[in-house]
Amino acid sequence: MRKWGPLIAVCLGAFMLLMDTTVVLVALPDIADANGSTYADLQWVMDGYALALAALLLGGGALADIVGRKRVYMVGLGLFTAASLLCGVAPGTGTLVAARVLQGVGGAAMLSTAIALIGSAYEGRDRGVAFGVWGAVSGGAAALGPVVGGLLTEHIGWRSIFLVNLPVGALTLVLAARWLRESHGAKGTRVDIAGAATFTASAAALTYALIRAGEHGLGETGVLLSFAGAAVAAVLFVVVELRSTAPMLDLGLLRNASFTGVLIGGLTLQFAAFSWMPQVSVWLQGGLGHSAVQAGLMISPLAAVAFIVAALAGRLMHNVPPRWMIGGGLLFVGAGMVMQTRVDAGSDWTVLVPGLVTAGVGVGLGMPALATAMLSVVPPQRSGMAGGALNTFRQLGFALGVAMTGVLFRDQAEASLSDAGVPNAHAATEALAGGRPAPGASPAQSADAFATGLDAVTVMSAVVGLAAAVLVVLLVRTRGAAARPAAAQAPADADRAPAAQTTSA
Repeated sequence: MRKWGPLIAVCLGAFMLLMDTTVVLVALPDIADANGSTYADLQWVMDGYALALAALLLGGGALADIVGRKRVYMVGLGLFTAASLLCGVAPGTGTLVAARVLQGVGGAAMLSTAIALIGSAYEGRDRGVAFGVWGAVSGGAAALGPVVGGLLTEHIGWRSIFLVNLPVGALTLVLAARWLRESHGAKGTRVDIAGAATFTASAAALTYALIRAGEHGLGETGVLLSFAGAAVAAVLFVVVELRSTAPMLDLGLLRNASFTGVLIGGLTLQFAAFSWMPQVSVWLQGGLGHSAVQAGLMISPLAAVAFIVAALAGRLMHNVPPRWMIGGGLLFVGAGMVMQTRVDAGSDWTVLVPGLVTAGVGVGLGMPALATAMLSVVPPQRSGMAGGALNTFRQLGFALGVAMTGVLFRDQAEASLSDAGVPNAHAATEALAGGRPAPGASPAQSADAFATGLDAVTVMSAVVGLAAAVLVVLLVRTRGAAARPAAAQAPADADRAPAAQTTSA
């Protein structure tokens, strides 16, 4: 047990934090009912967590190099567990969103140190086995999230999806304190506080602008000011990174077309494959009347198929160039989203299955290849930074995707209700999007509006996936995993290199 104790401590934490990216999906209607949440509130329940993860992954790894990886992991684990308690007892949506952000902060500290902790605990064959187990556990968390969330929500209540983290988190803290050993990065490592702050401000302002636009329209003053703030913060981020001696992201890497292509692949794969799921979860429960458990099982084929395909695809990565794996994965995801456009007012959940399976094949092909490609297109001394950037862009793709699909869904659903003559179509759309009956609309009008909005969202996801497939194939130029031996990685950077990718959002 002592030999594999460090792996157990890290895998338990990874399982918990990655499950929380998908476990919330099937609980959204219950959260809305209990708190009177608007659709924008539900988007923030998803995006608060994803944004914090995206914004702090790079900075978390650098901080861990300085103060100690075990210390940062345990502080993040403690914060994540405490934030889970706050989520579980939150008296309203505002508190819940704030607690979700805190969960994301803790999750970023844990995720940014996980690979370093495993790498320092194992060598040789044991290290390969440990990373394989970590990747499998991470993928399994995504696949089980909706099902576990459905079981807990239906039989105990939505708060239990967060409170279940308390015993797991406490156990993991005990195991981590006993079995993990402290390690540090290279001397002279610095935390790019200004870069992290400006990046976070830009991403948060852009997401806020998109979510607010769904409520008030793109021309509303607050929306325009938020877009302007996002642009200013993005410019400041570029200036800070160009002038910094220890930048969070070396912008010179963007001149490498392959590096840029892999980042595009990571962002768009998350966007196309996962950002439409909140609307589907609400449709399955609020529109079709299925239970939370049933909804979880109905959307799980994507993650389950991705998990299986990712395991099988490992044999291909040494022979097939990553650009074809990533591009092919995006092509499958785009095709899966095209299949989802068949949803109409009379559809049942079975119409989703072909698209979910097809998209799952794409995620299973693309996700592992992203890590392989990233390690192949940058110098060894930049592998940690590049891996962190990839994980950041993946989380950012999900956060922006949820915000953008939300704007489009509400716009199209409201237009459908307005065309049908429903009074106060805006208020009716807000209720419908939250899984509640739309006031003034008949069941047929509500079903048609939801199908219209969902169709628009899946069309957007399909376009993103298919367009990105072409871009990745054109930009990424590398011959595969064998192009760069693992031994060539700089030890100080191996901590943040994405040795294993997950199928989670």
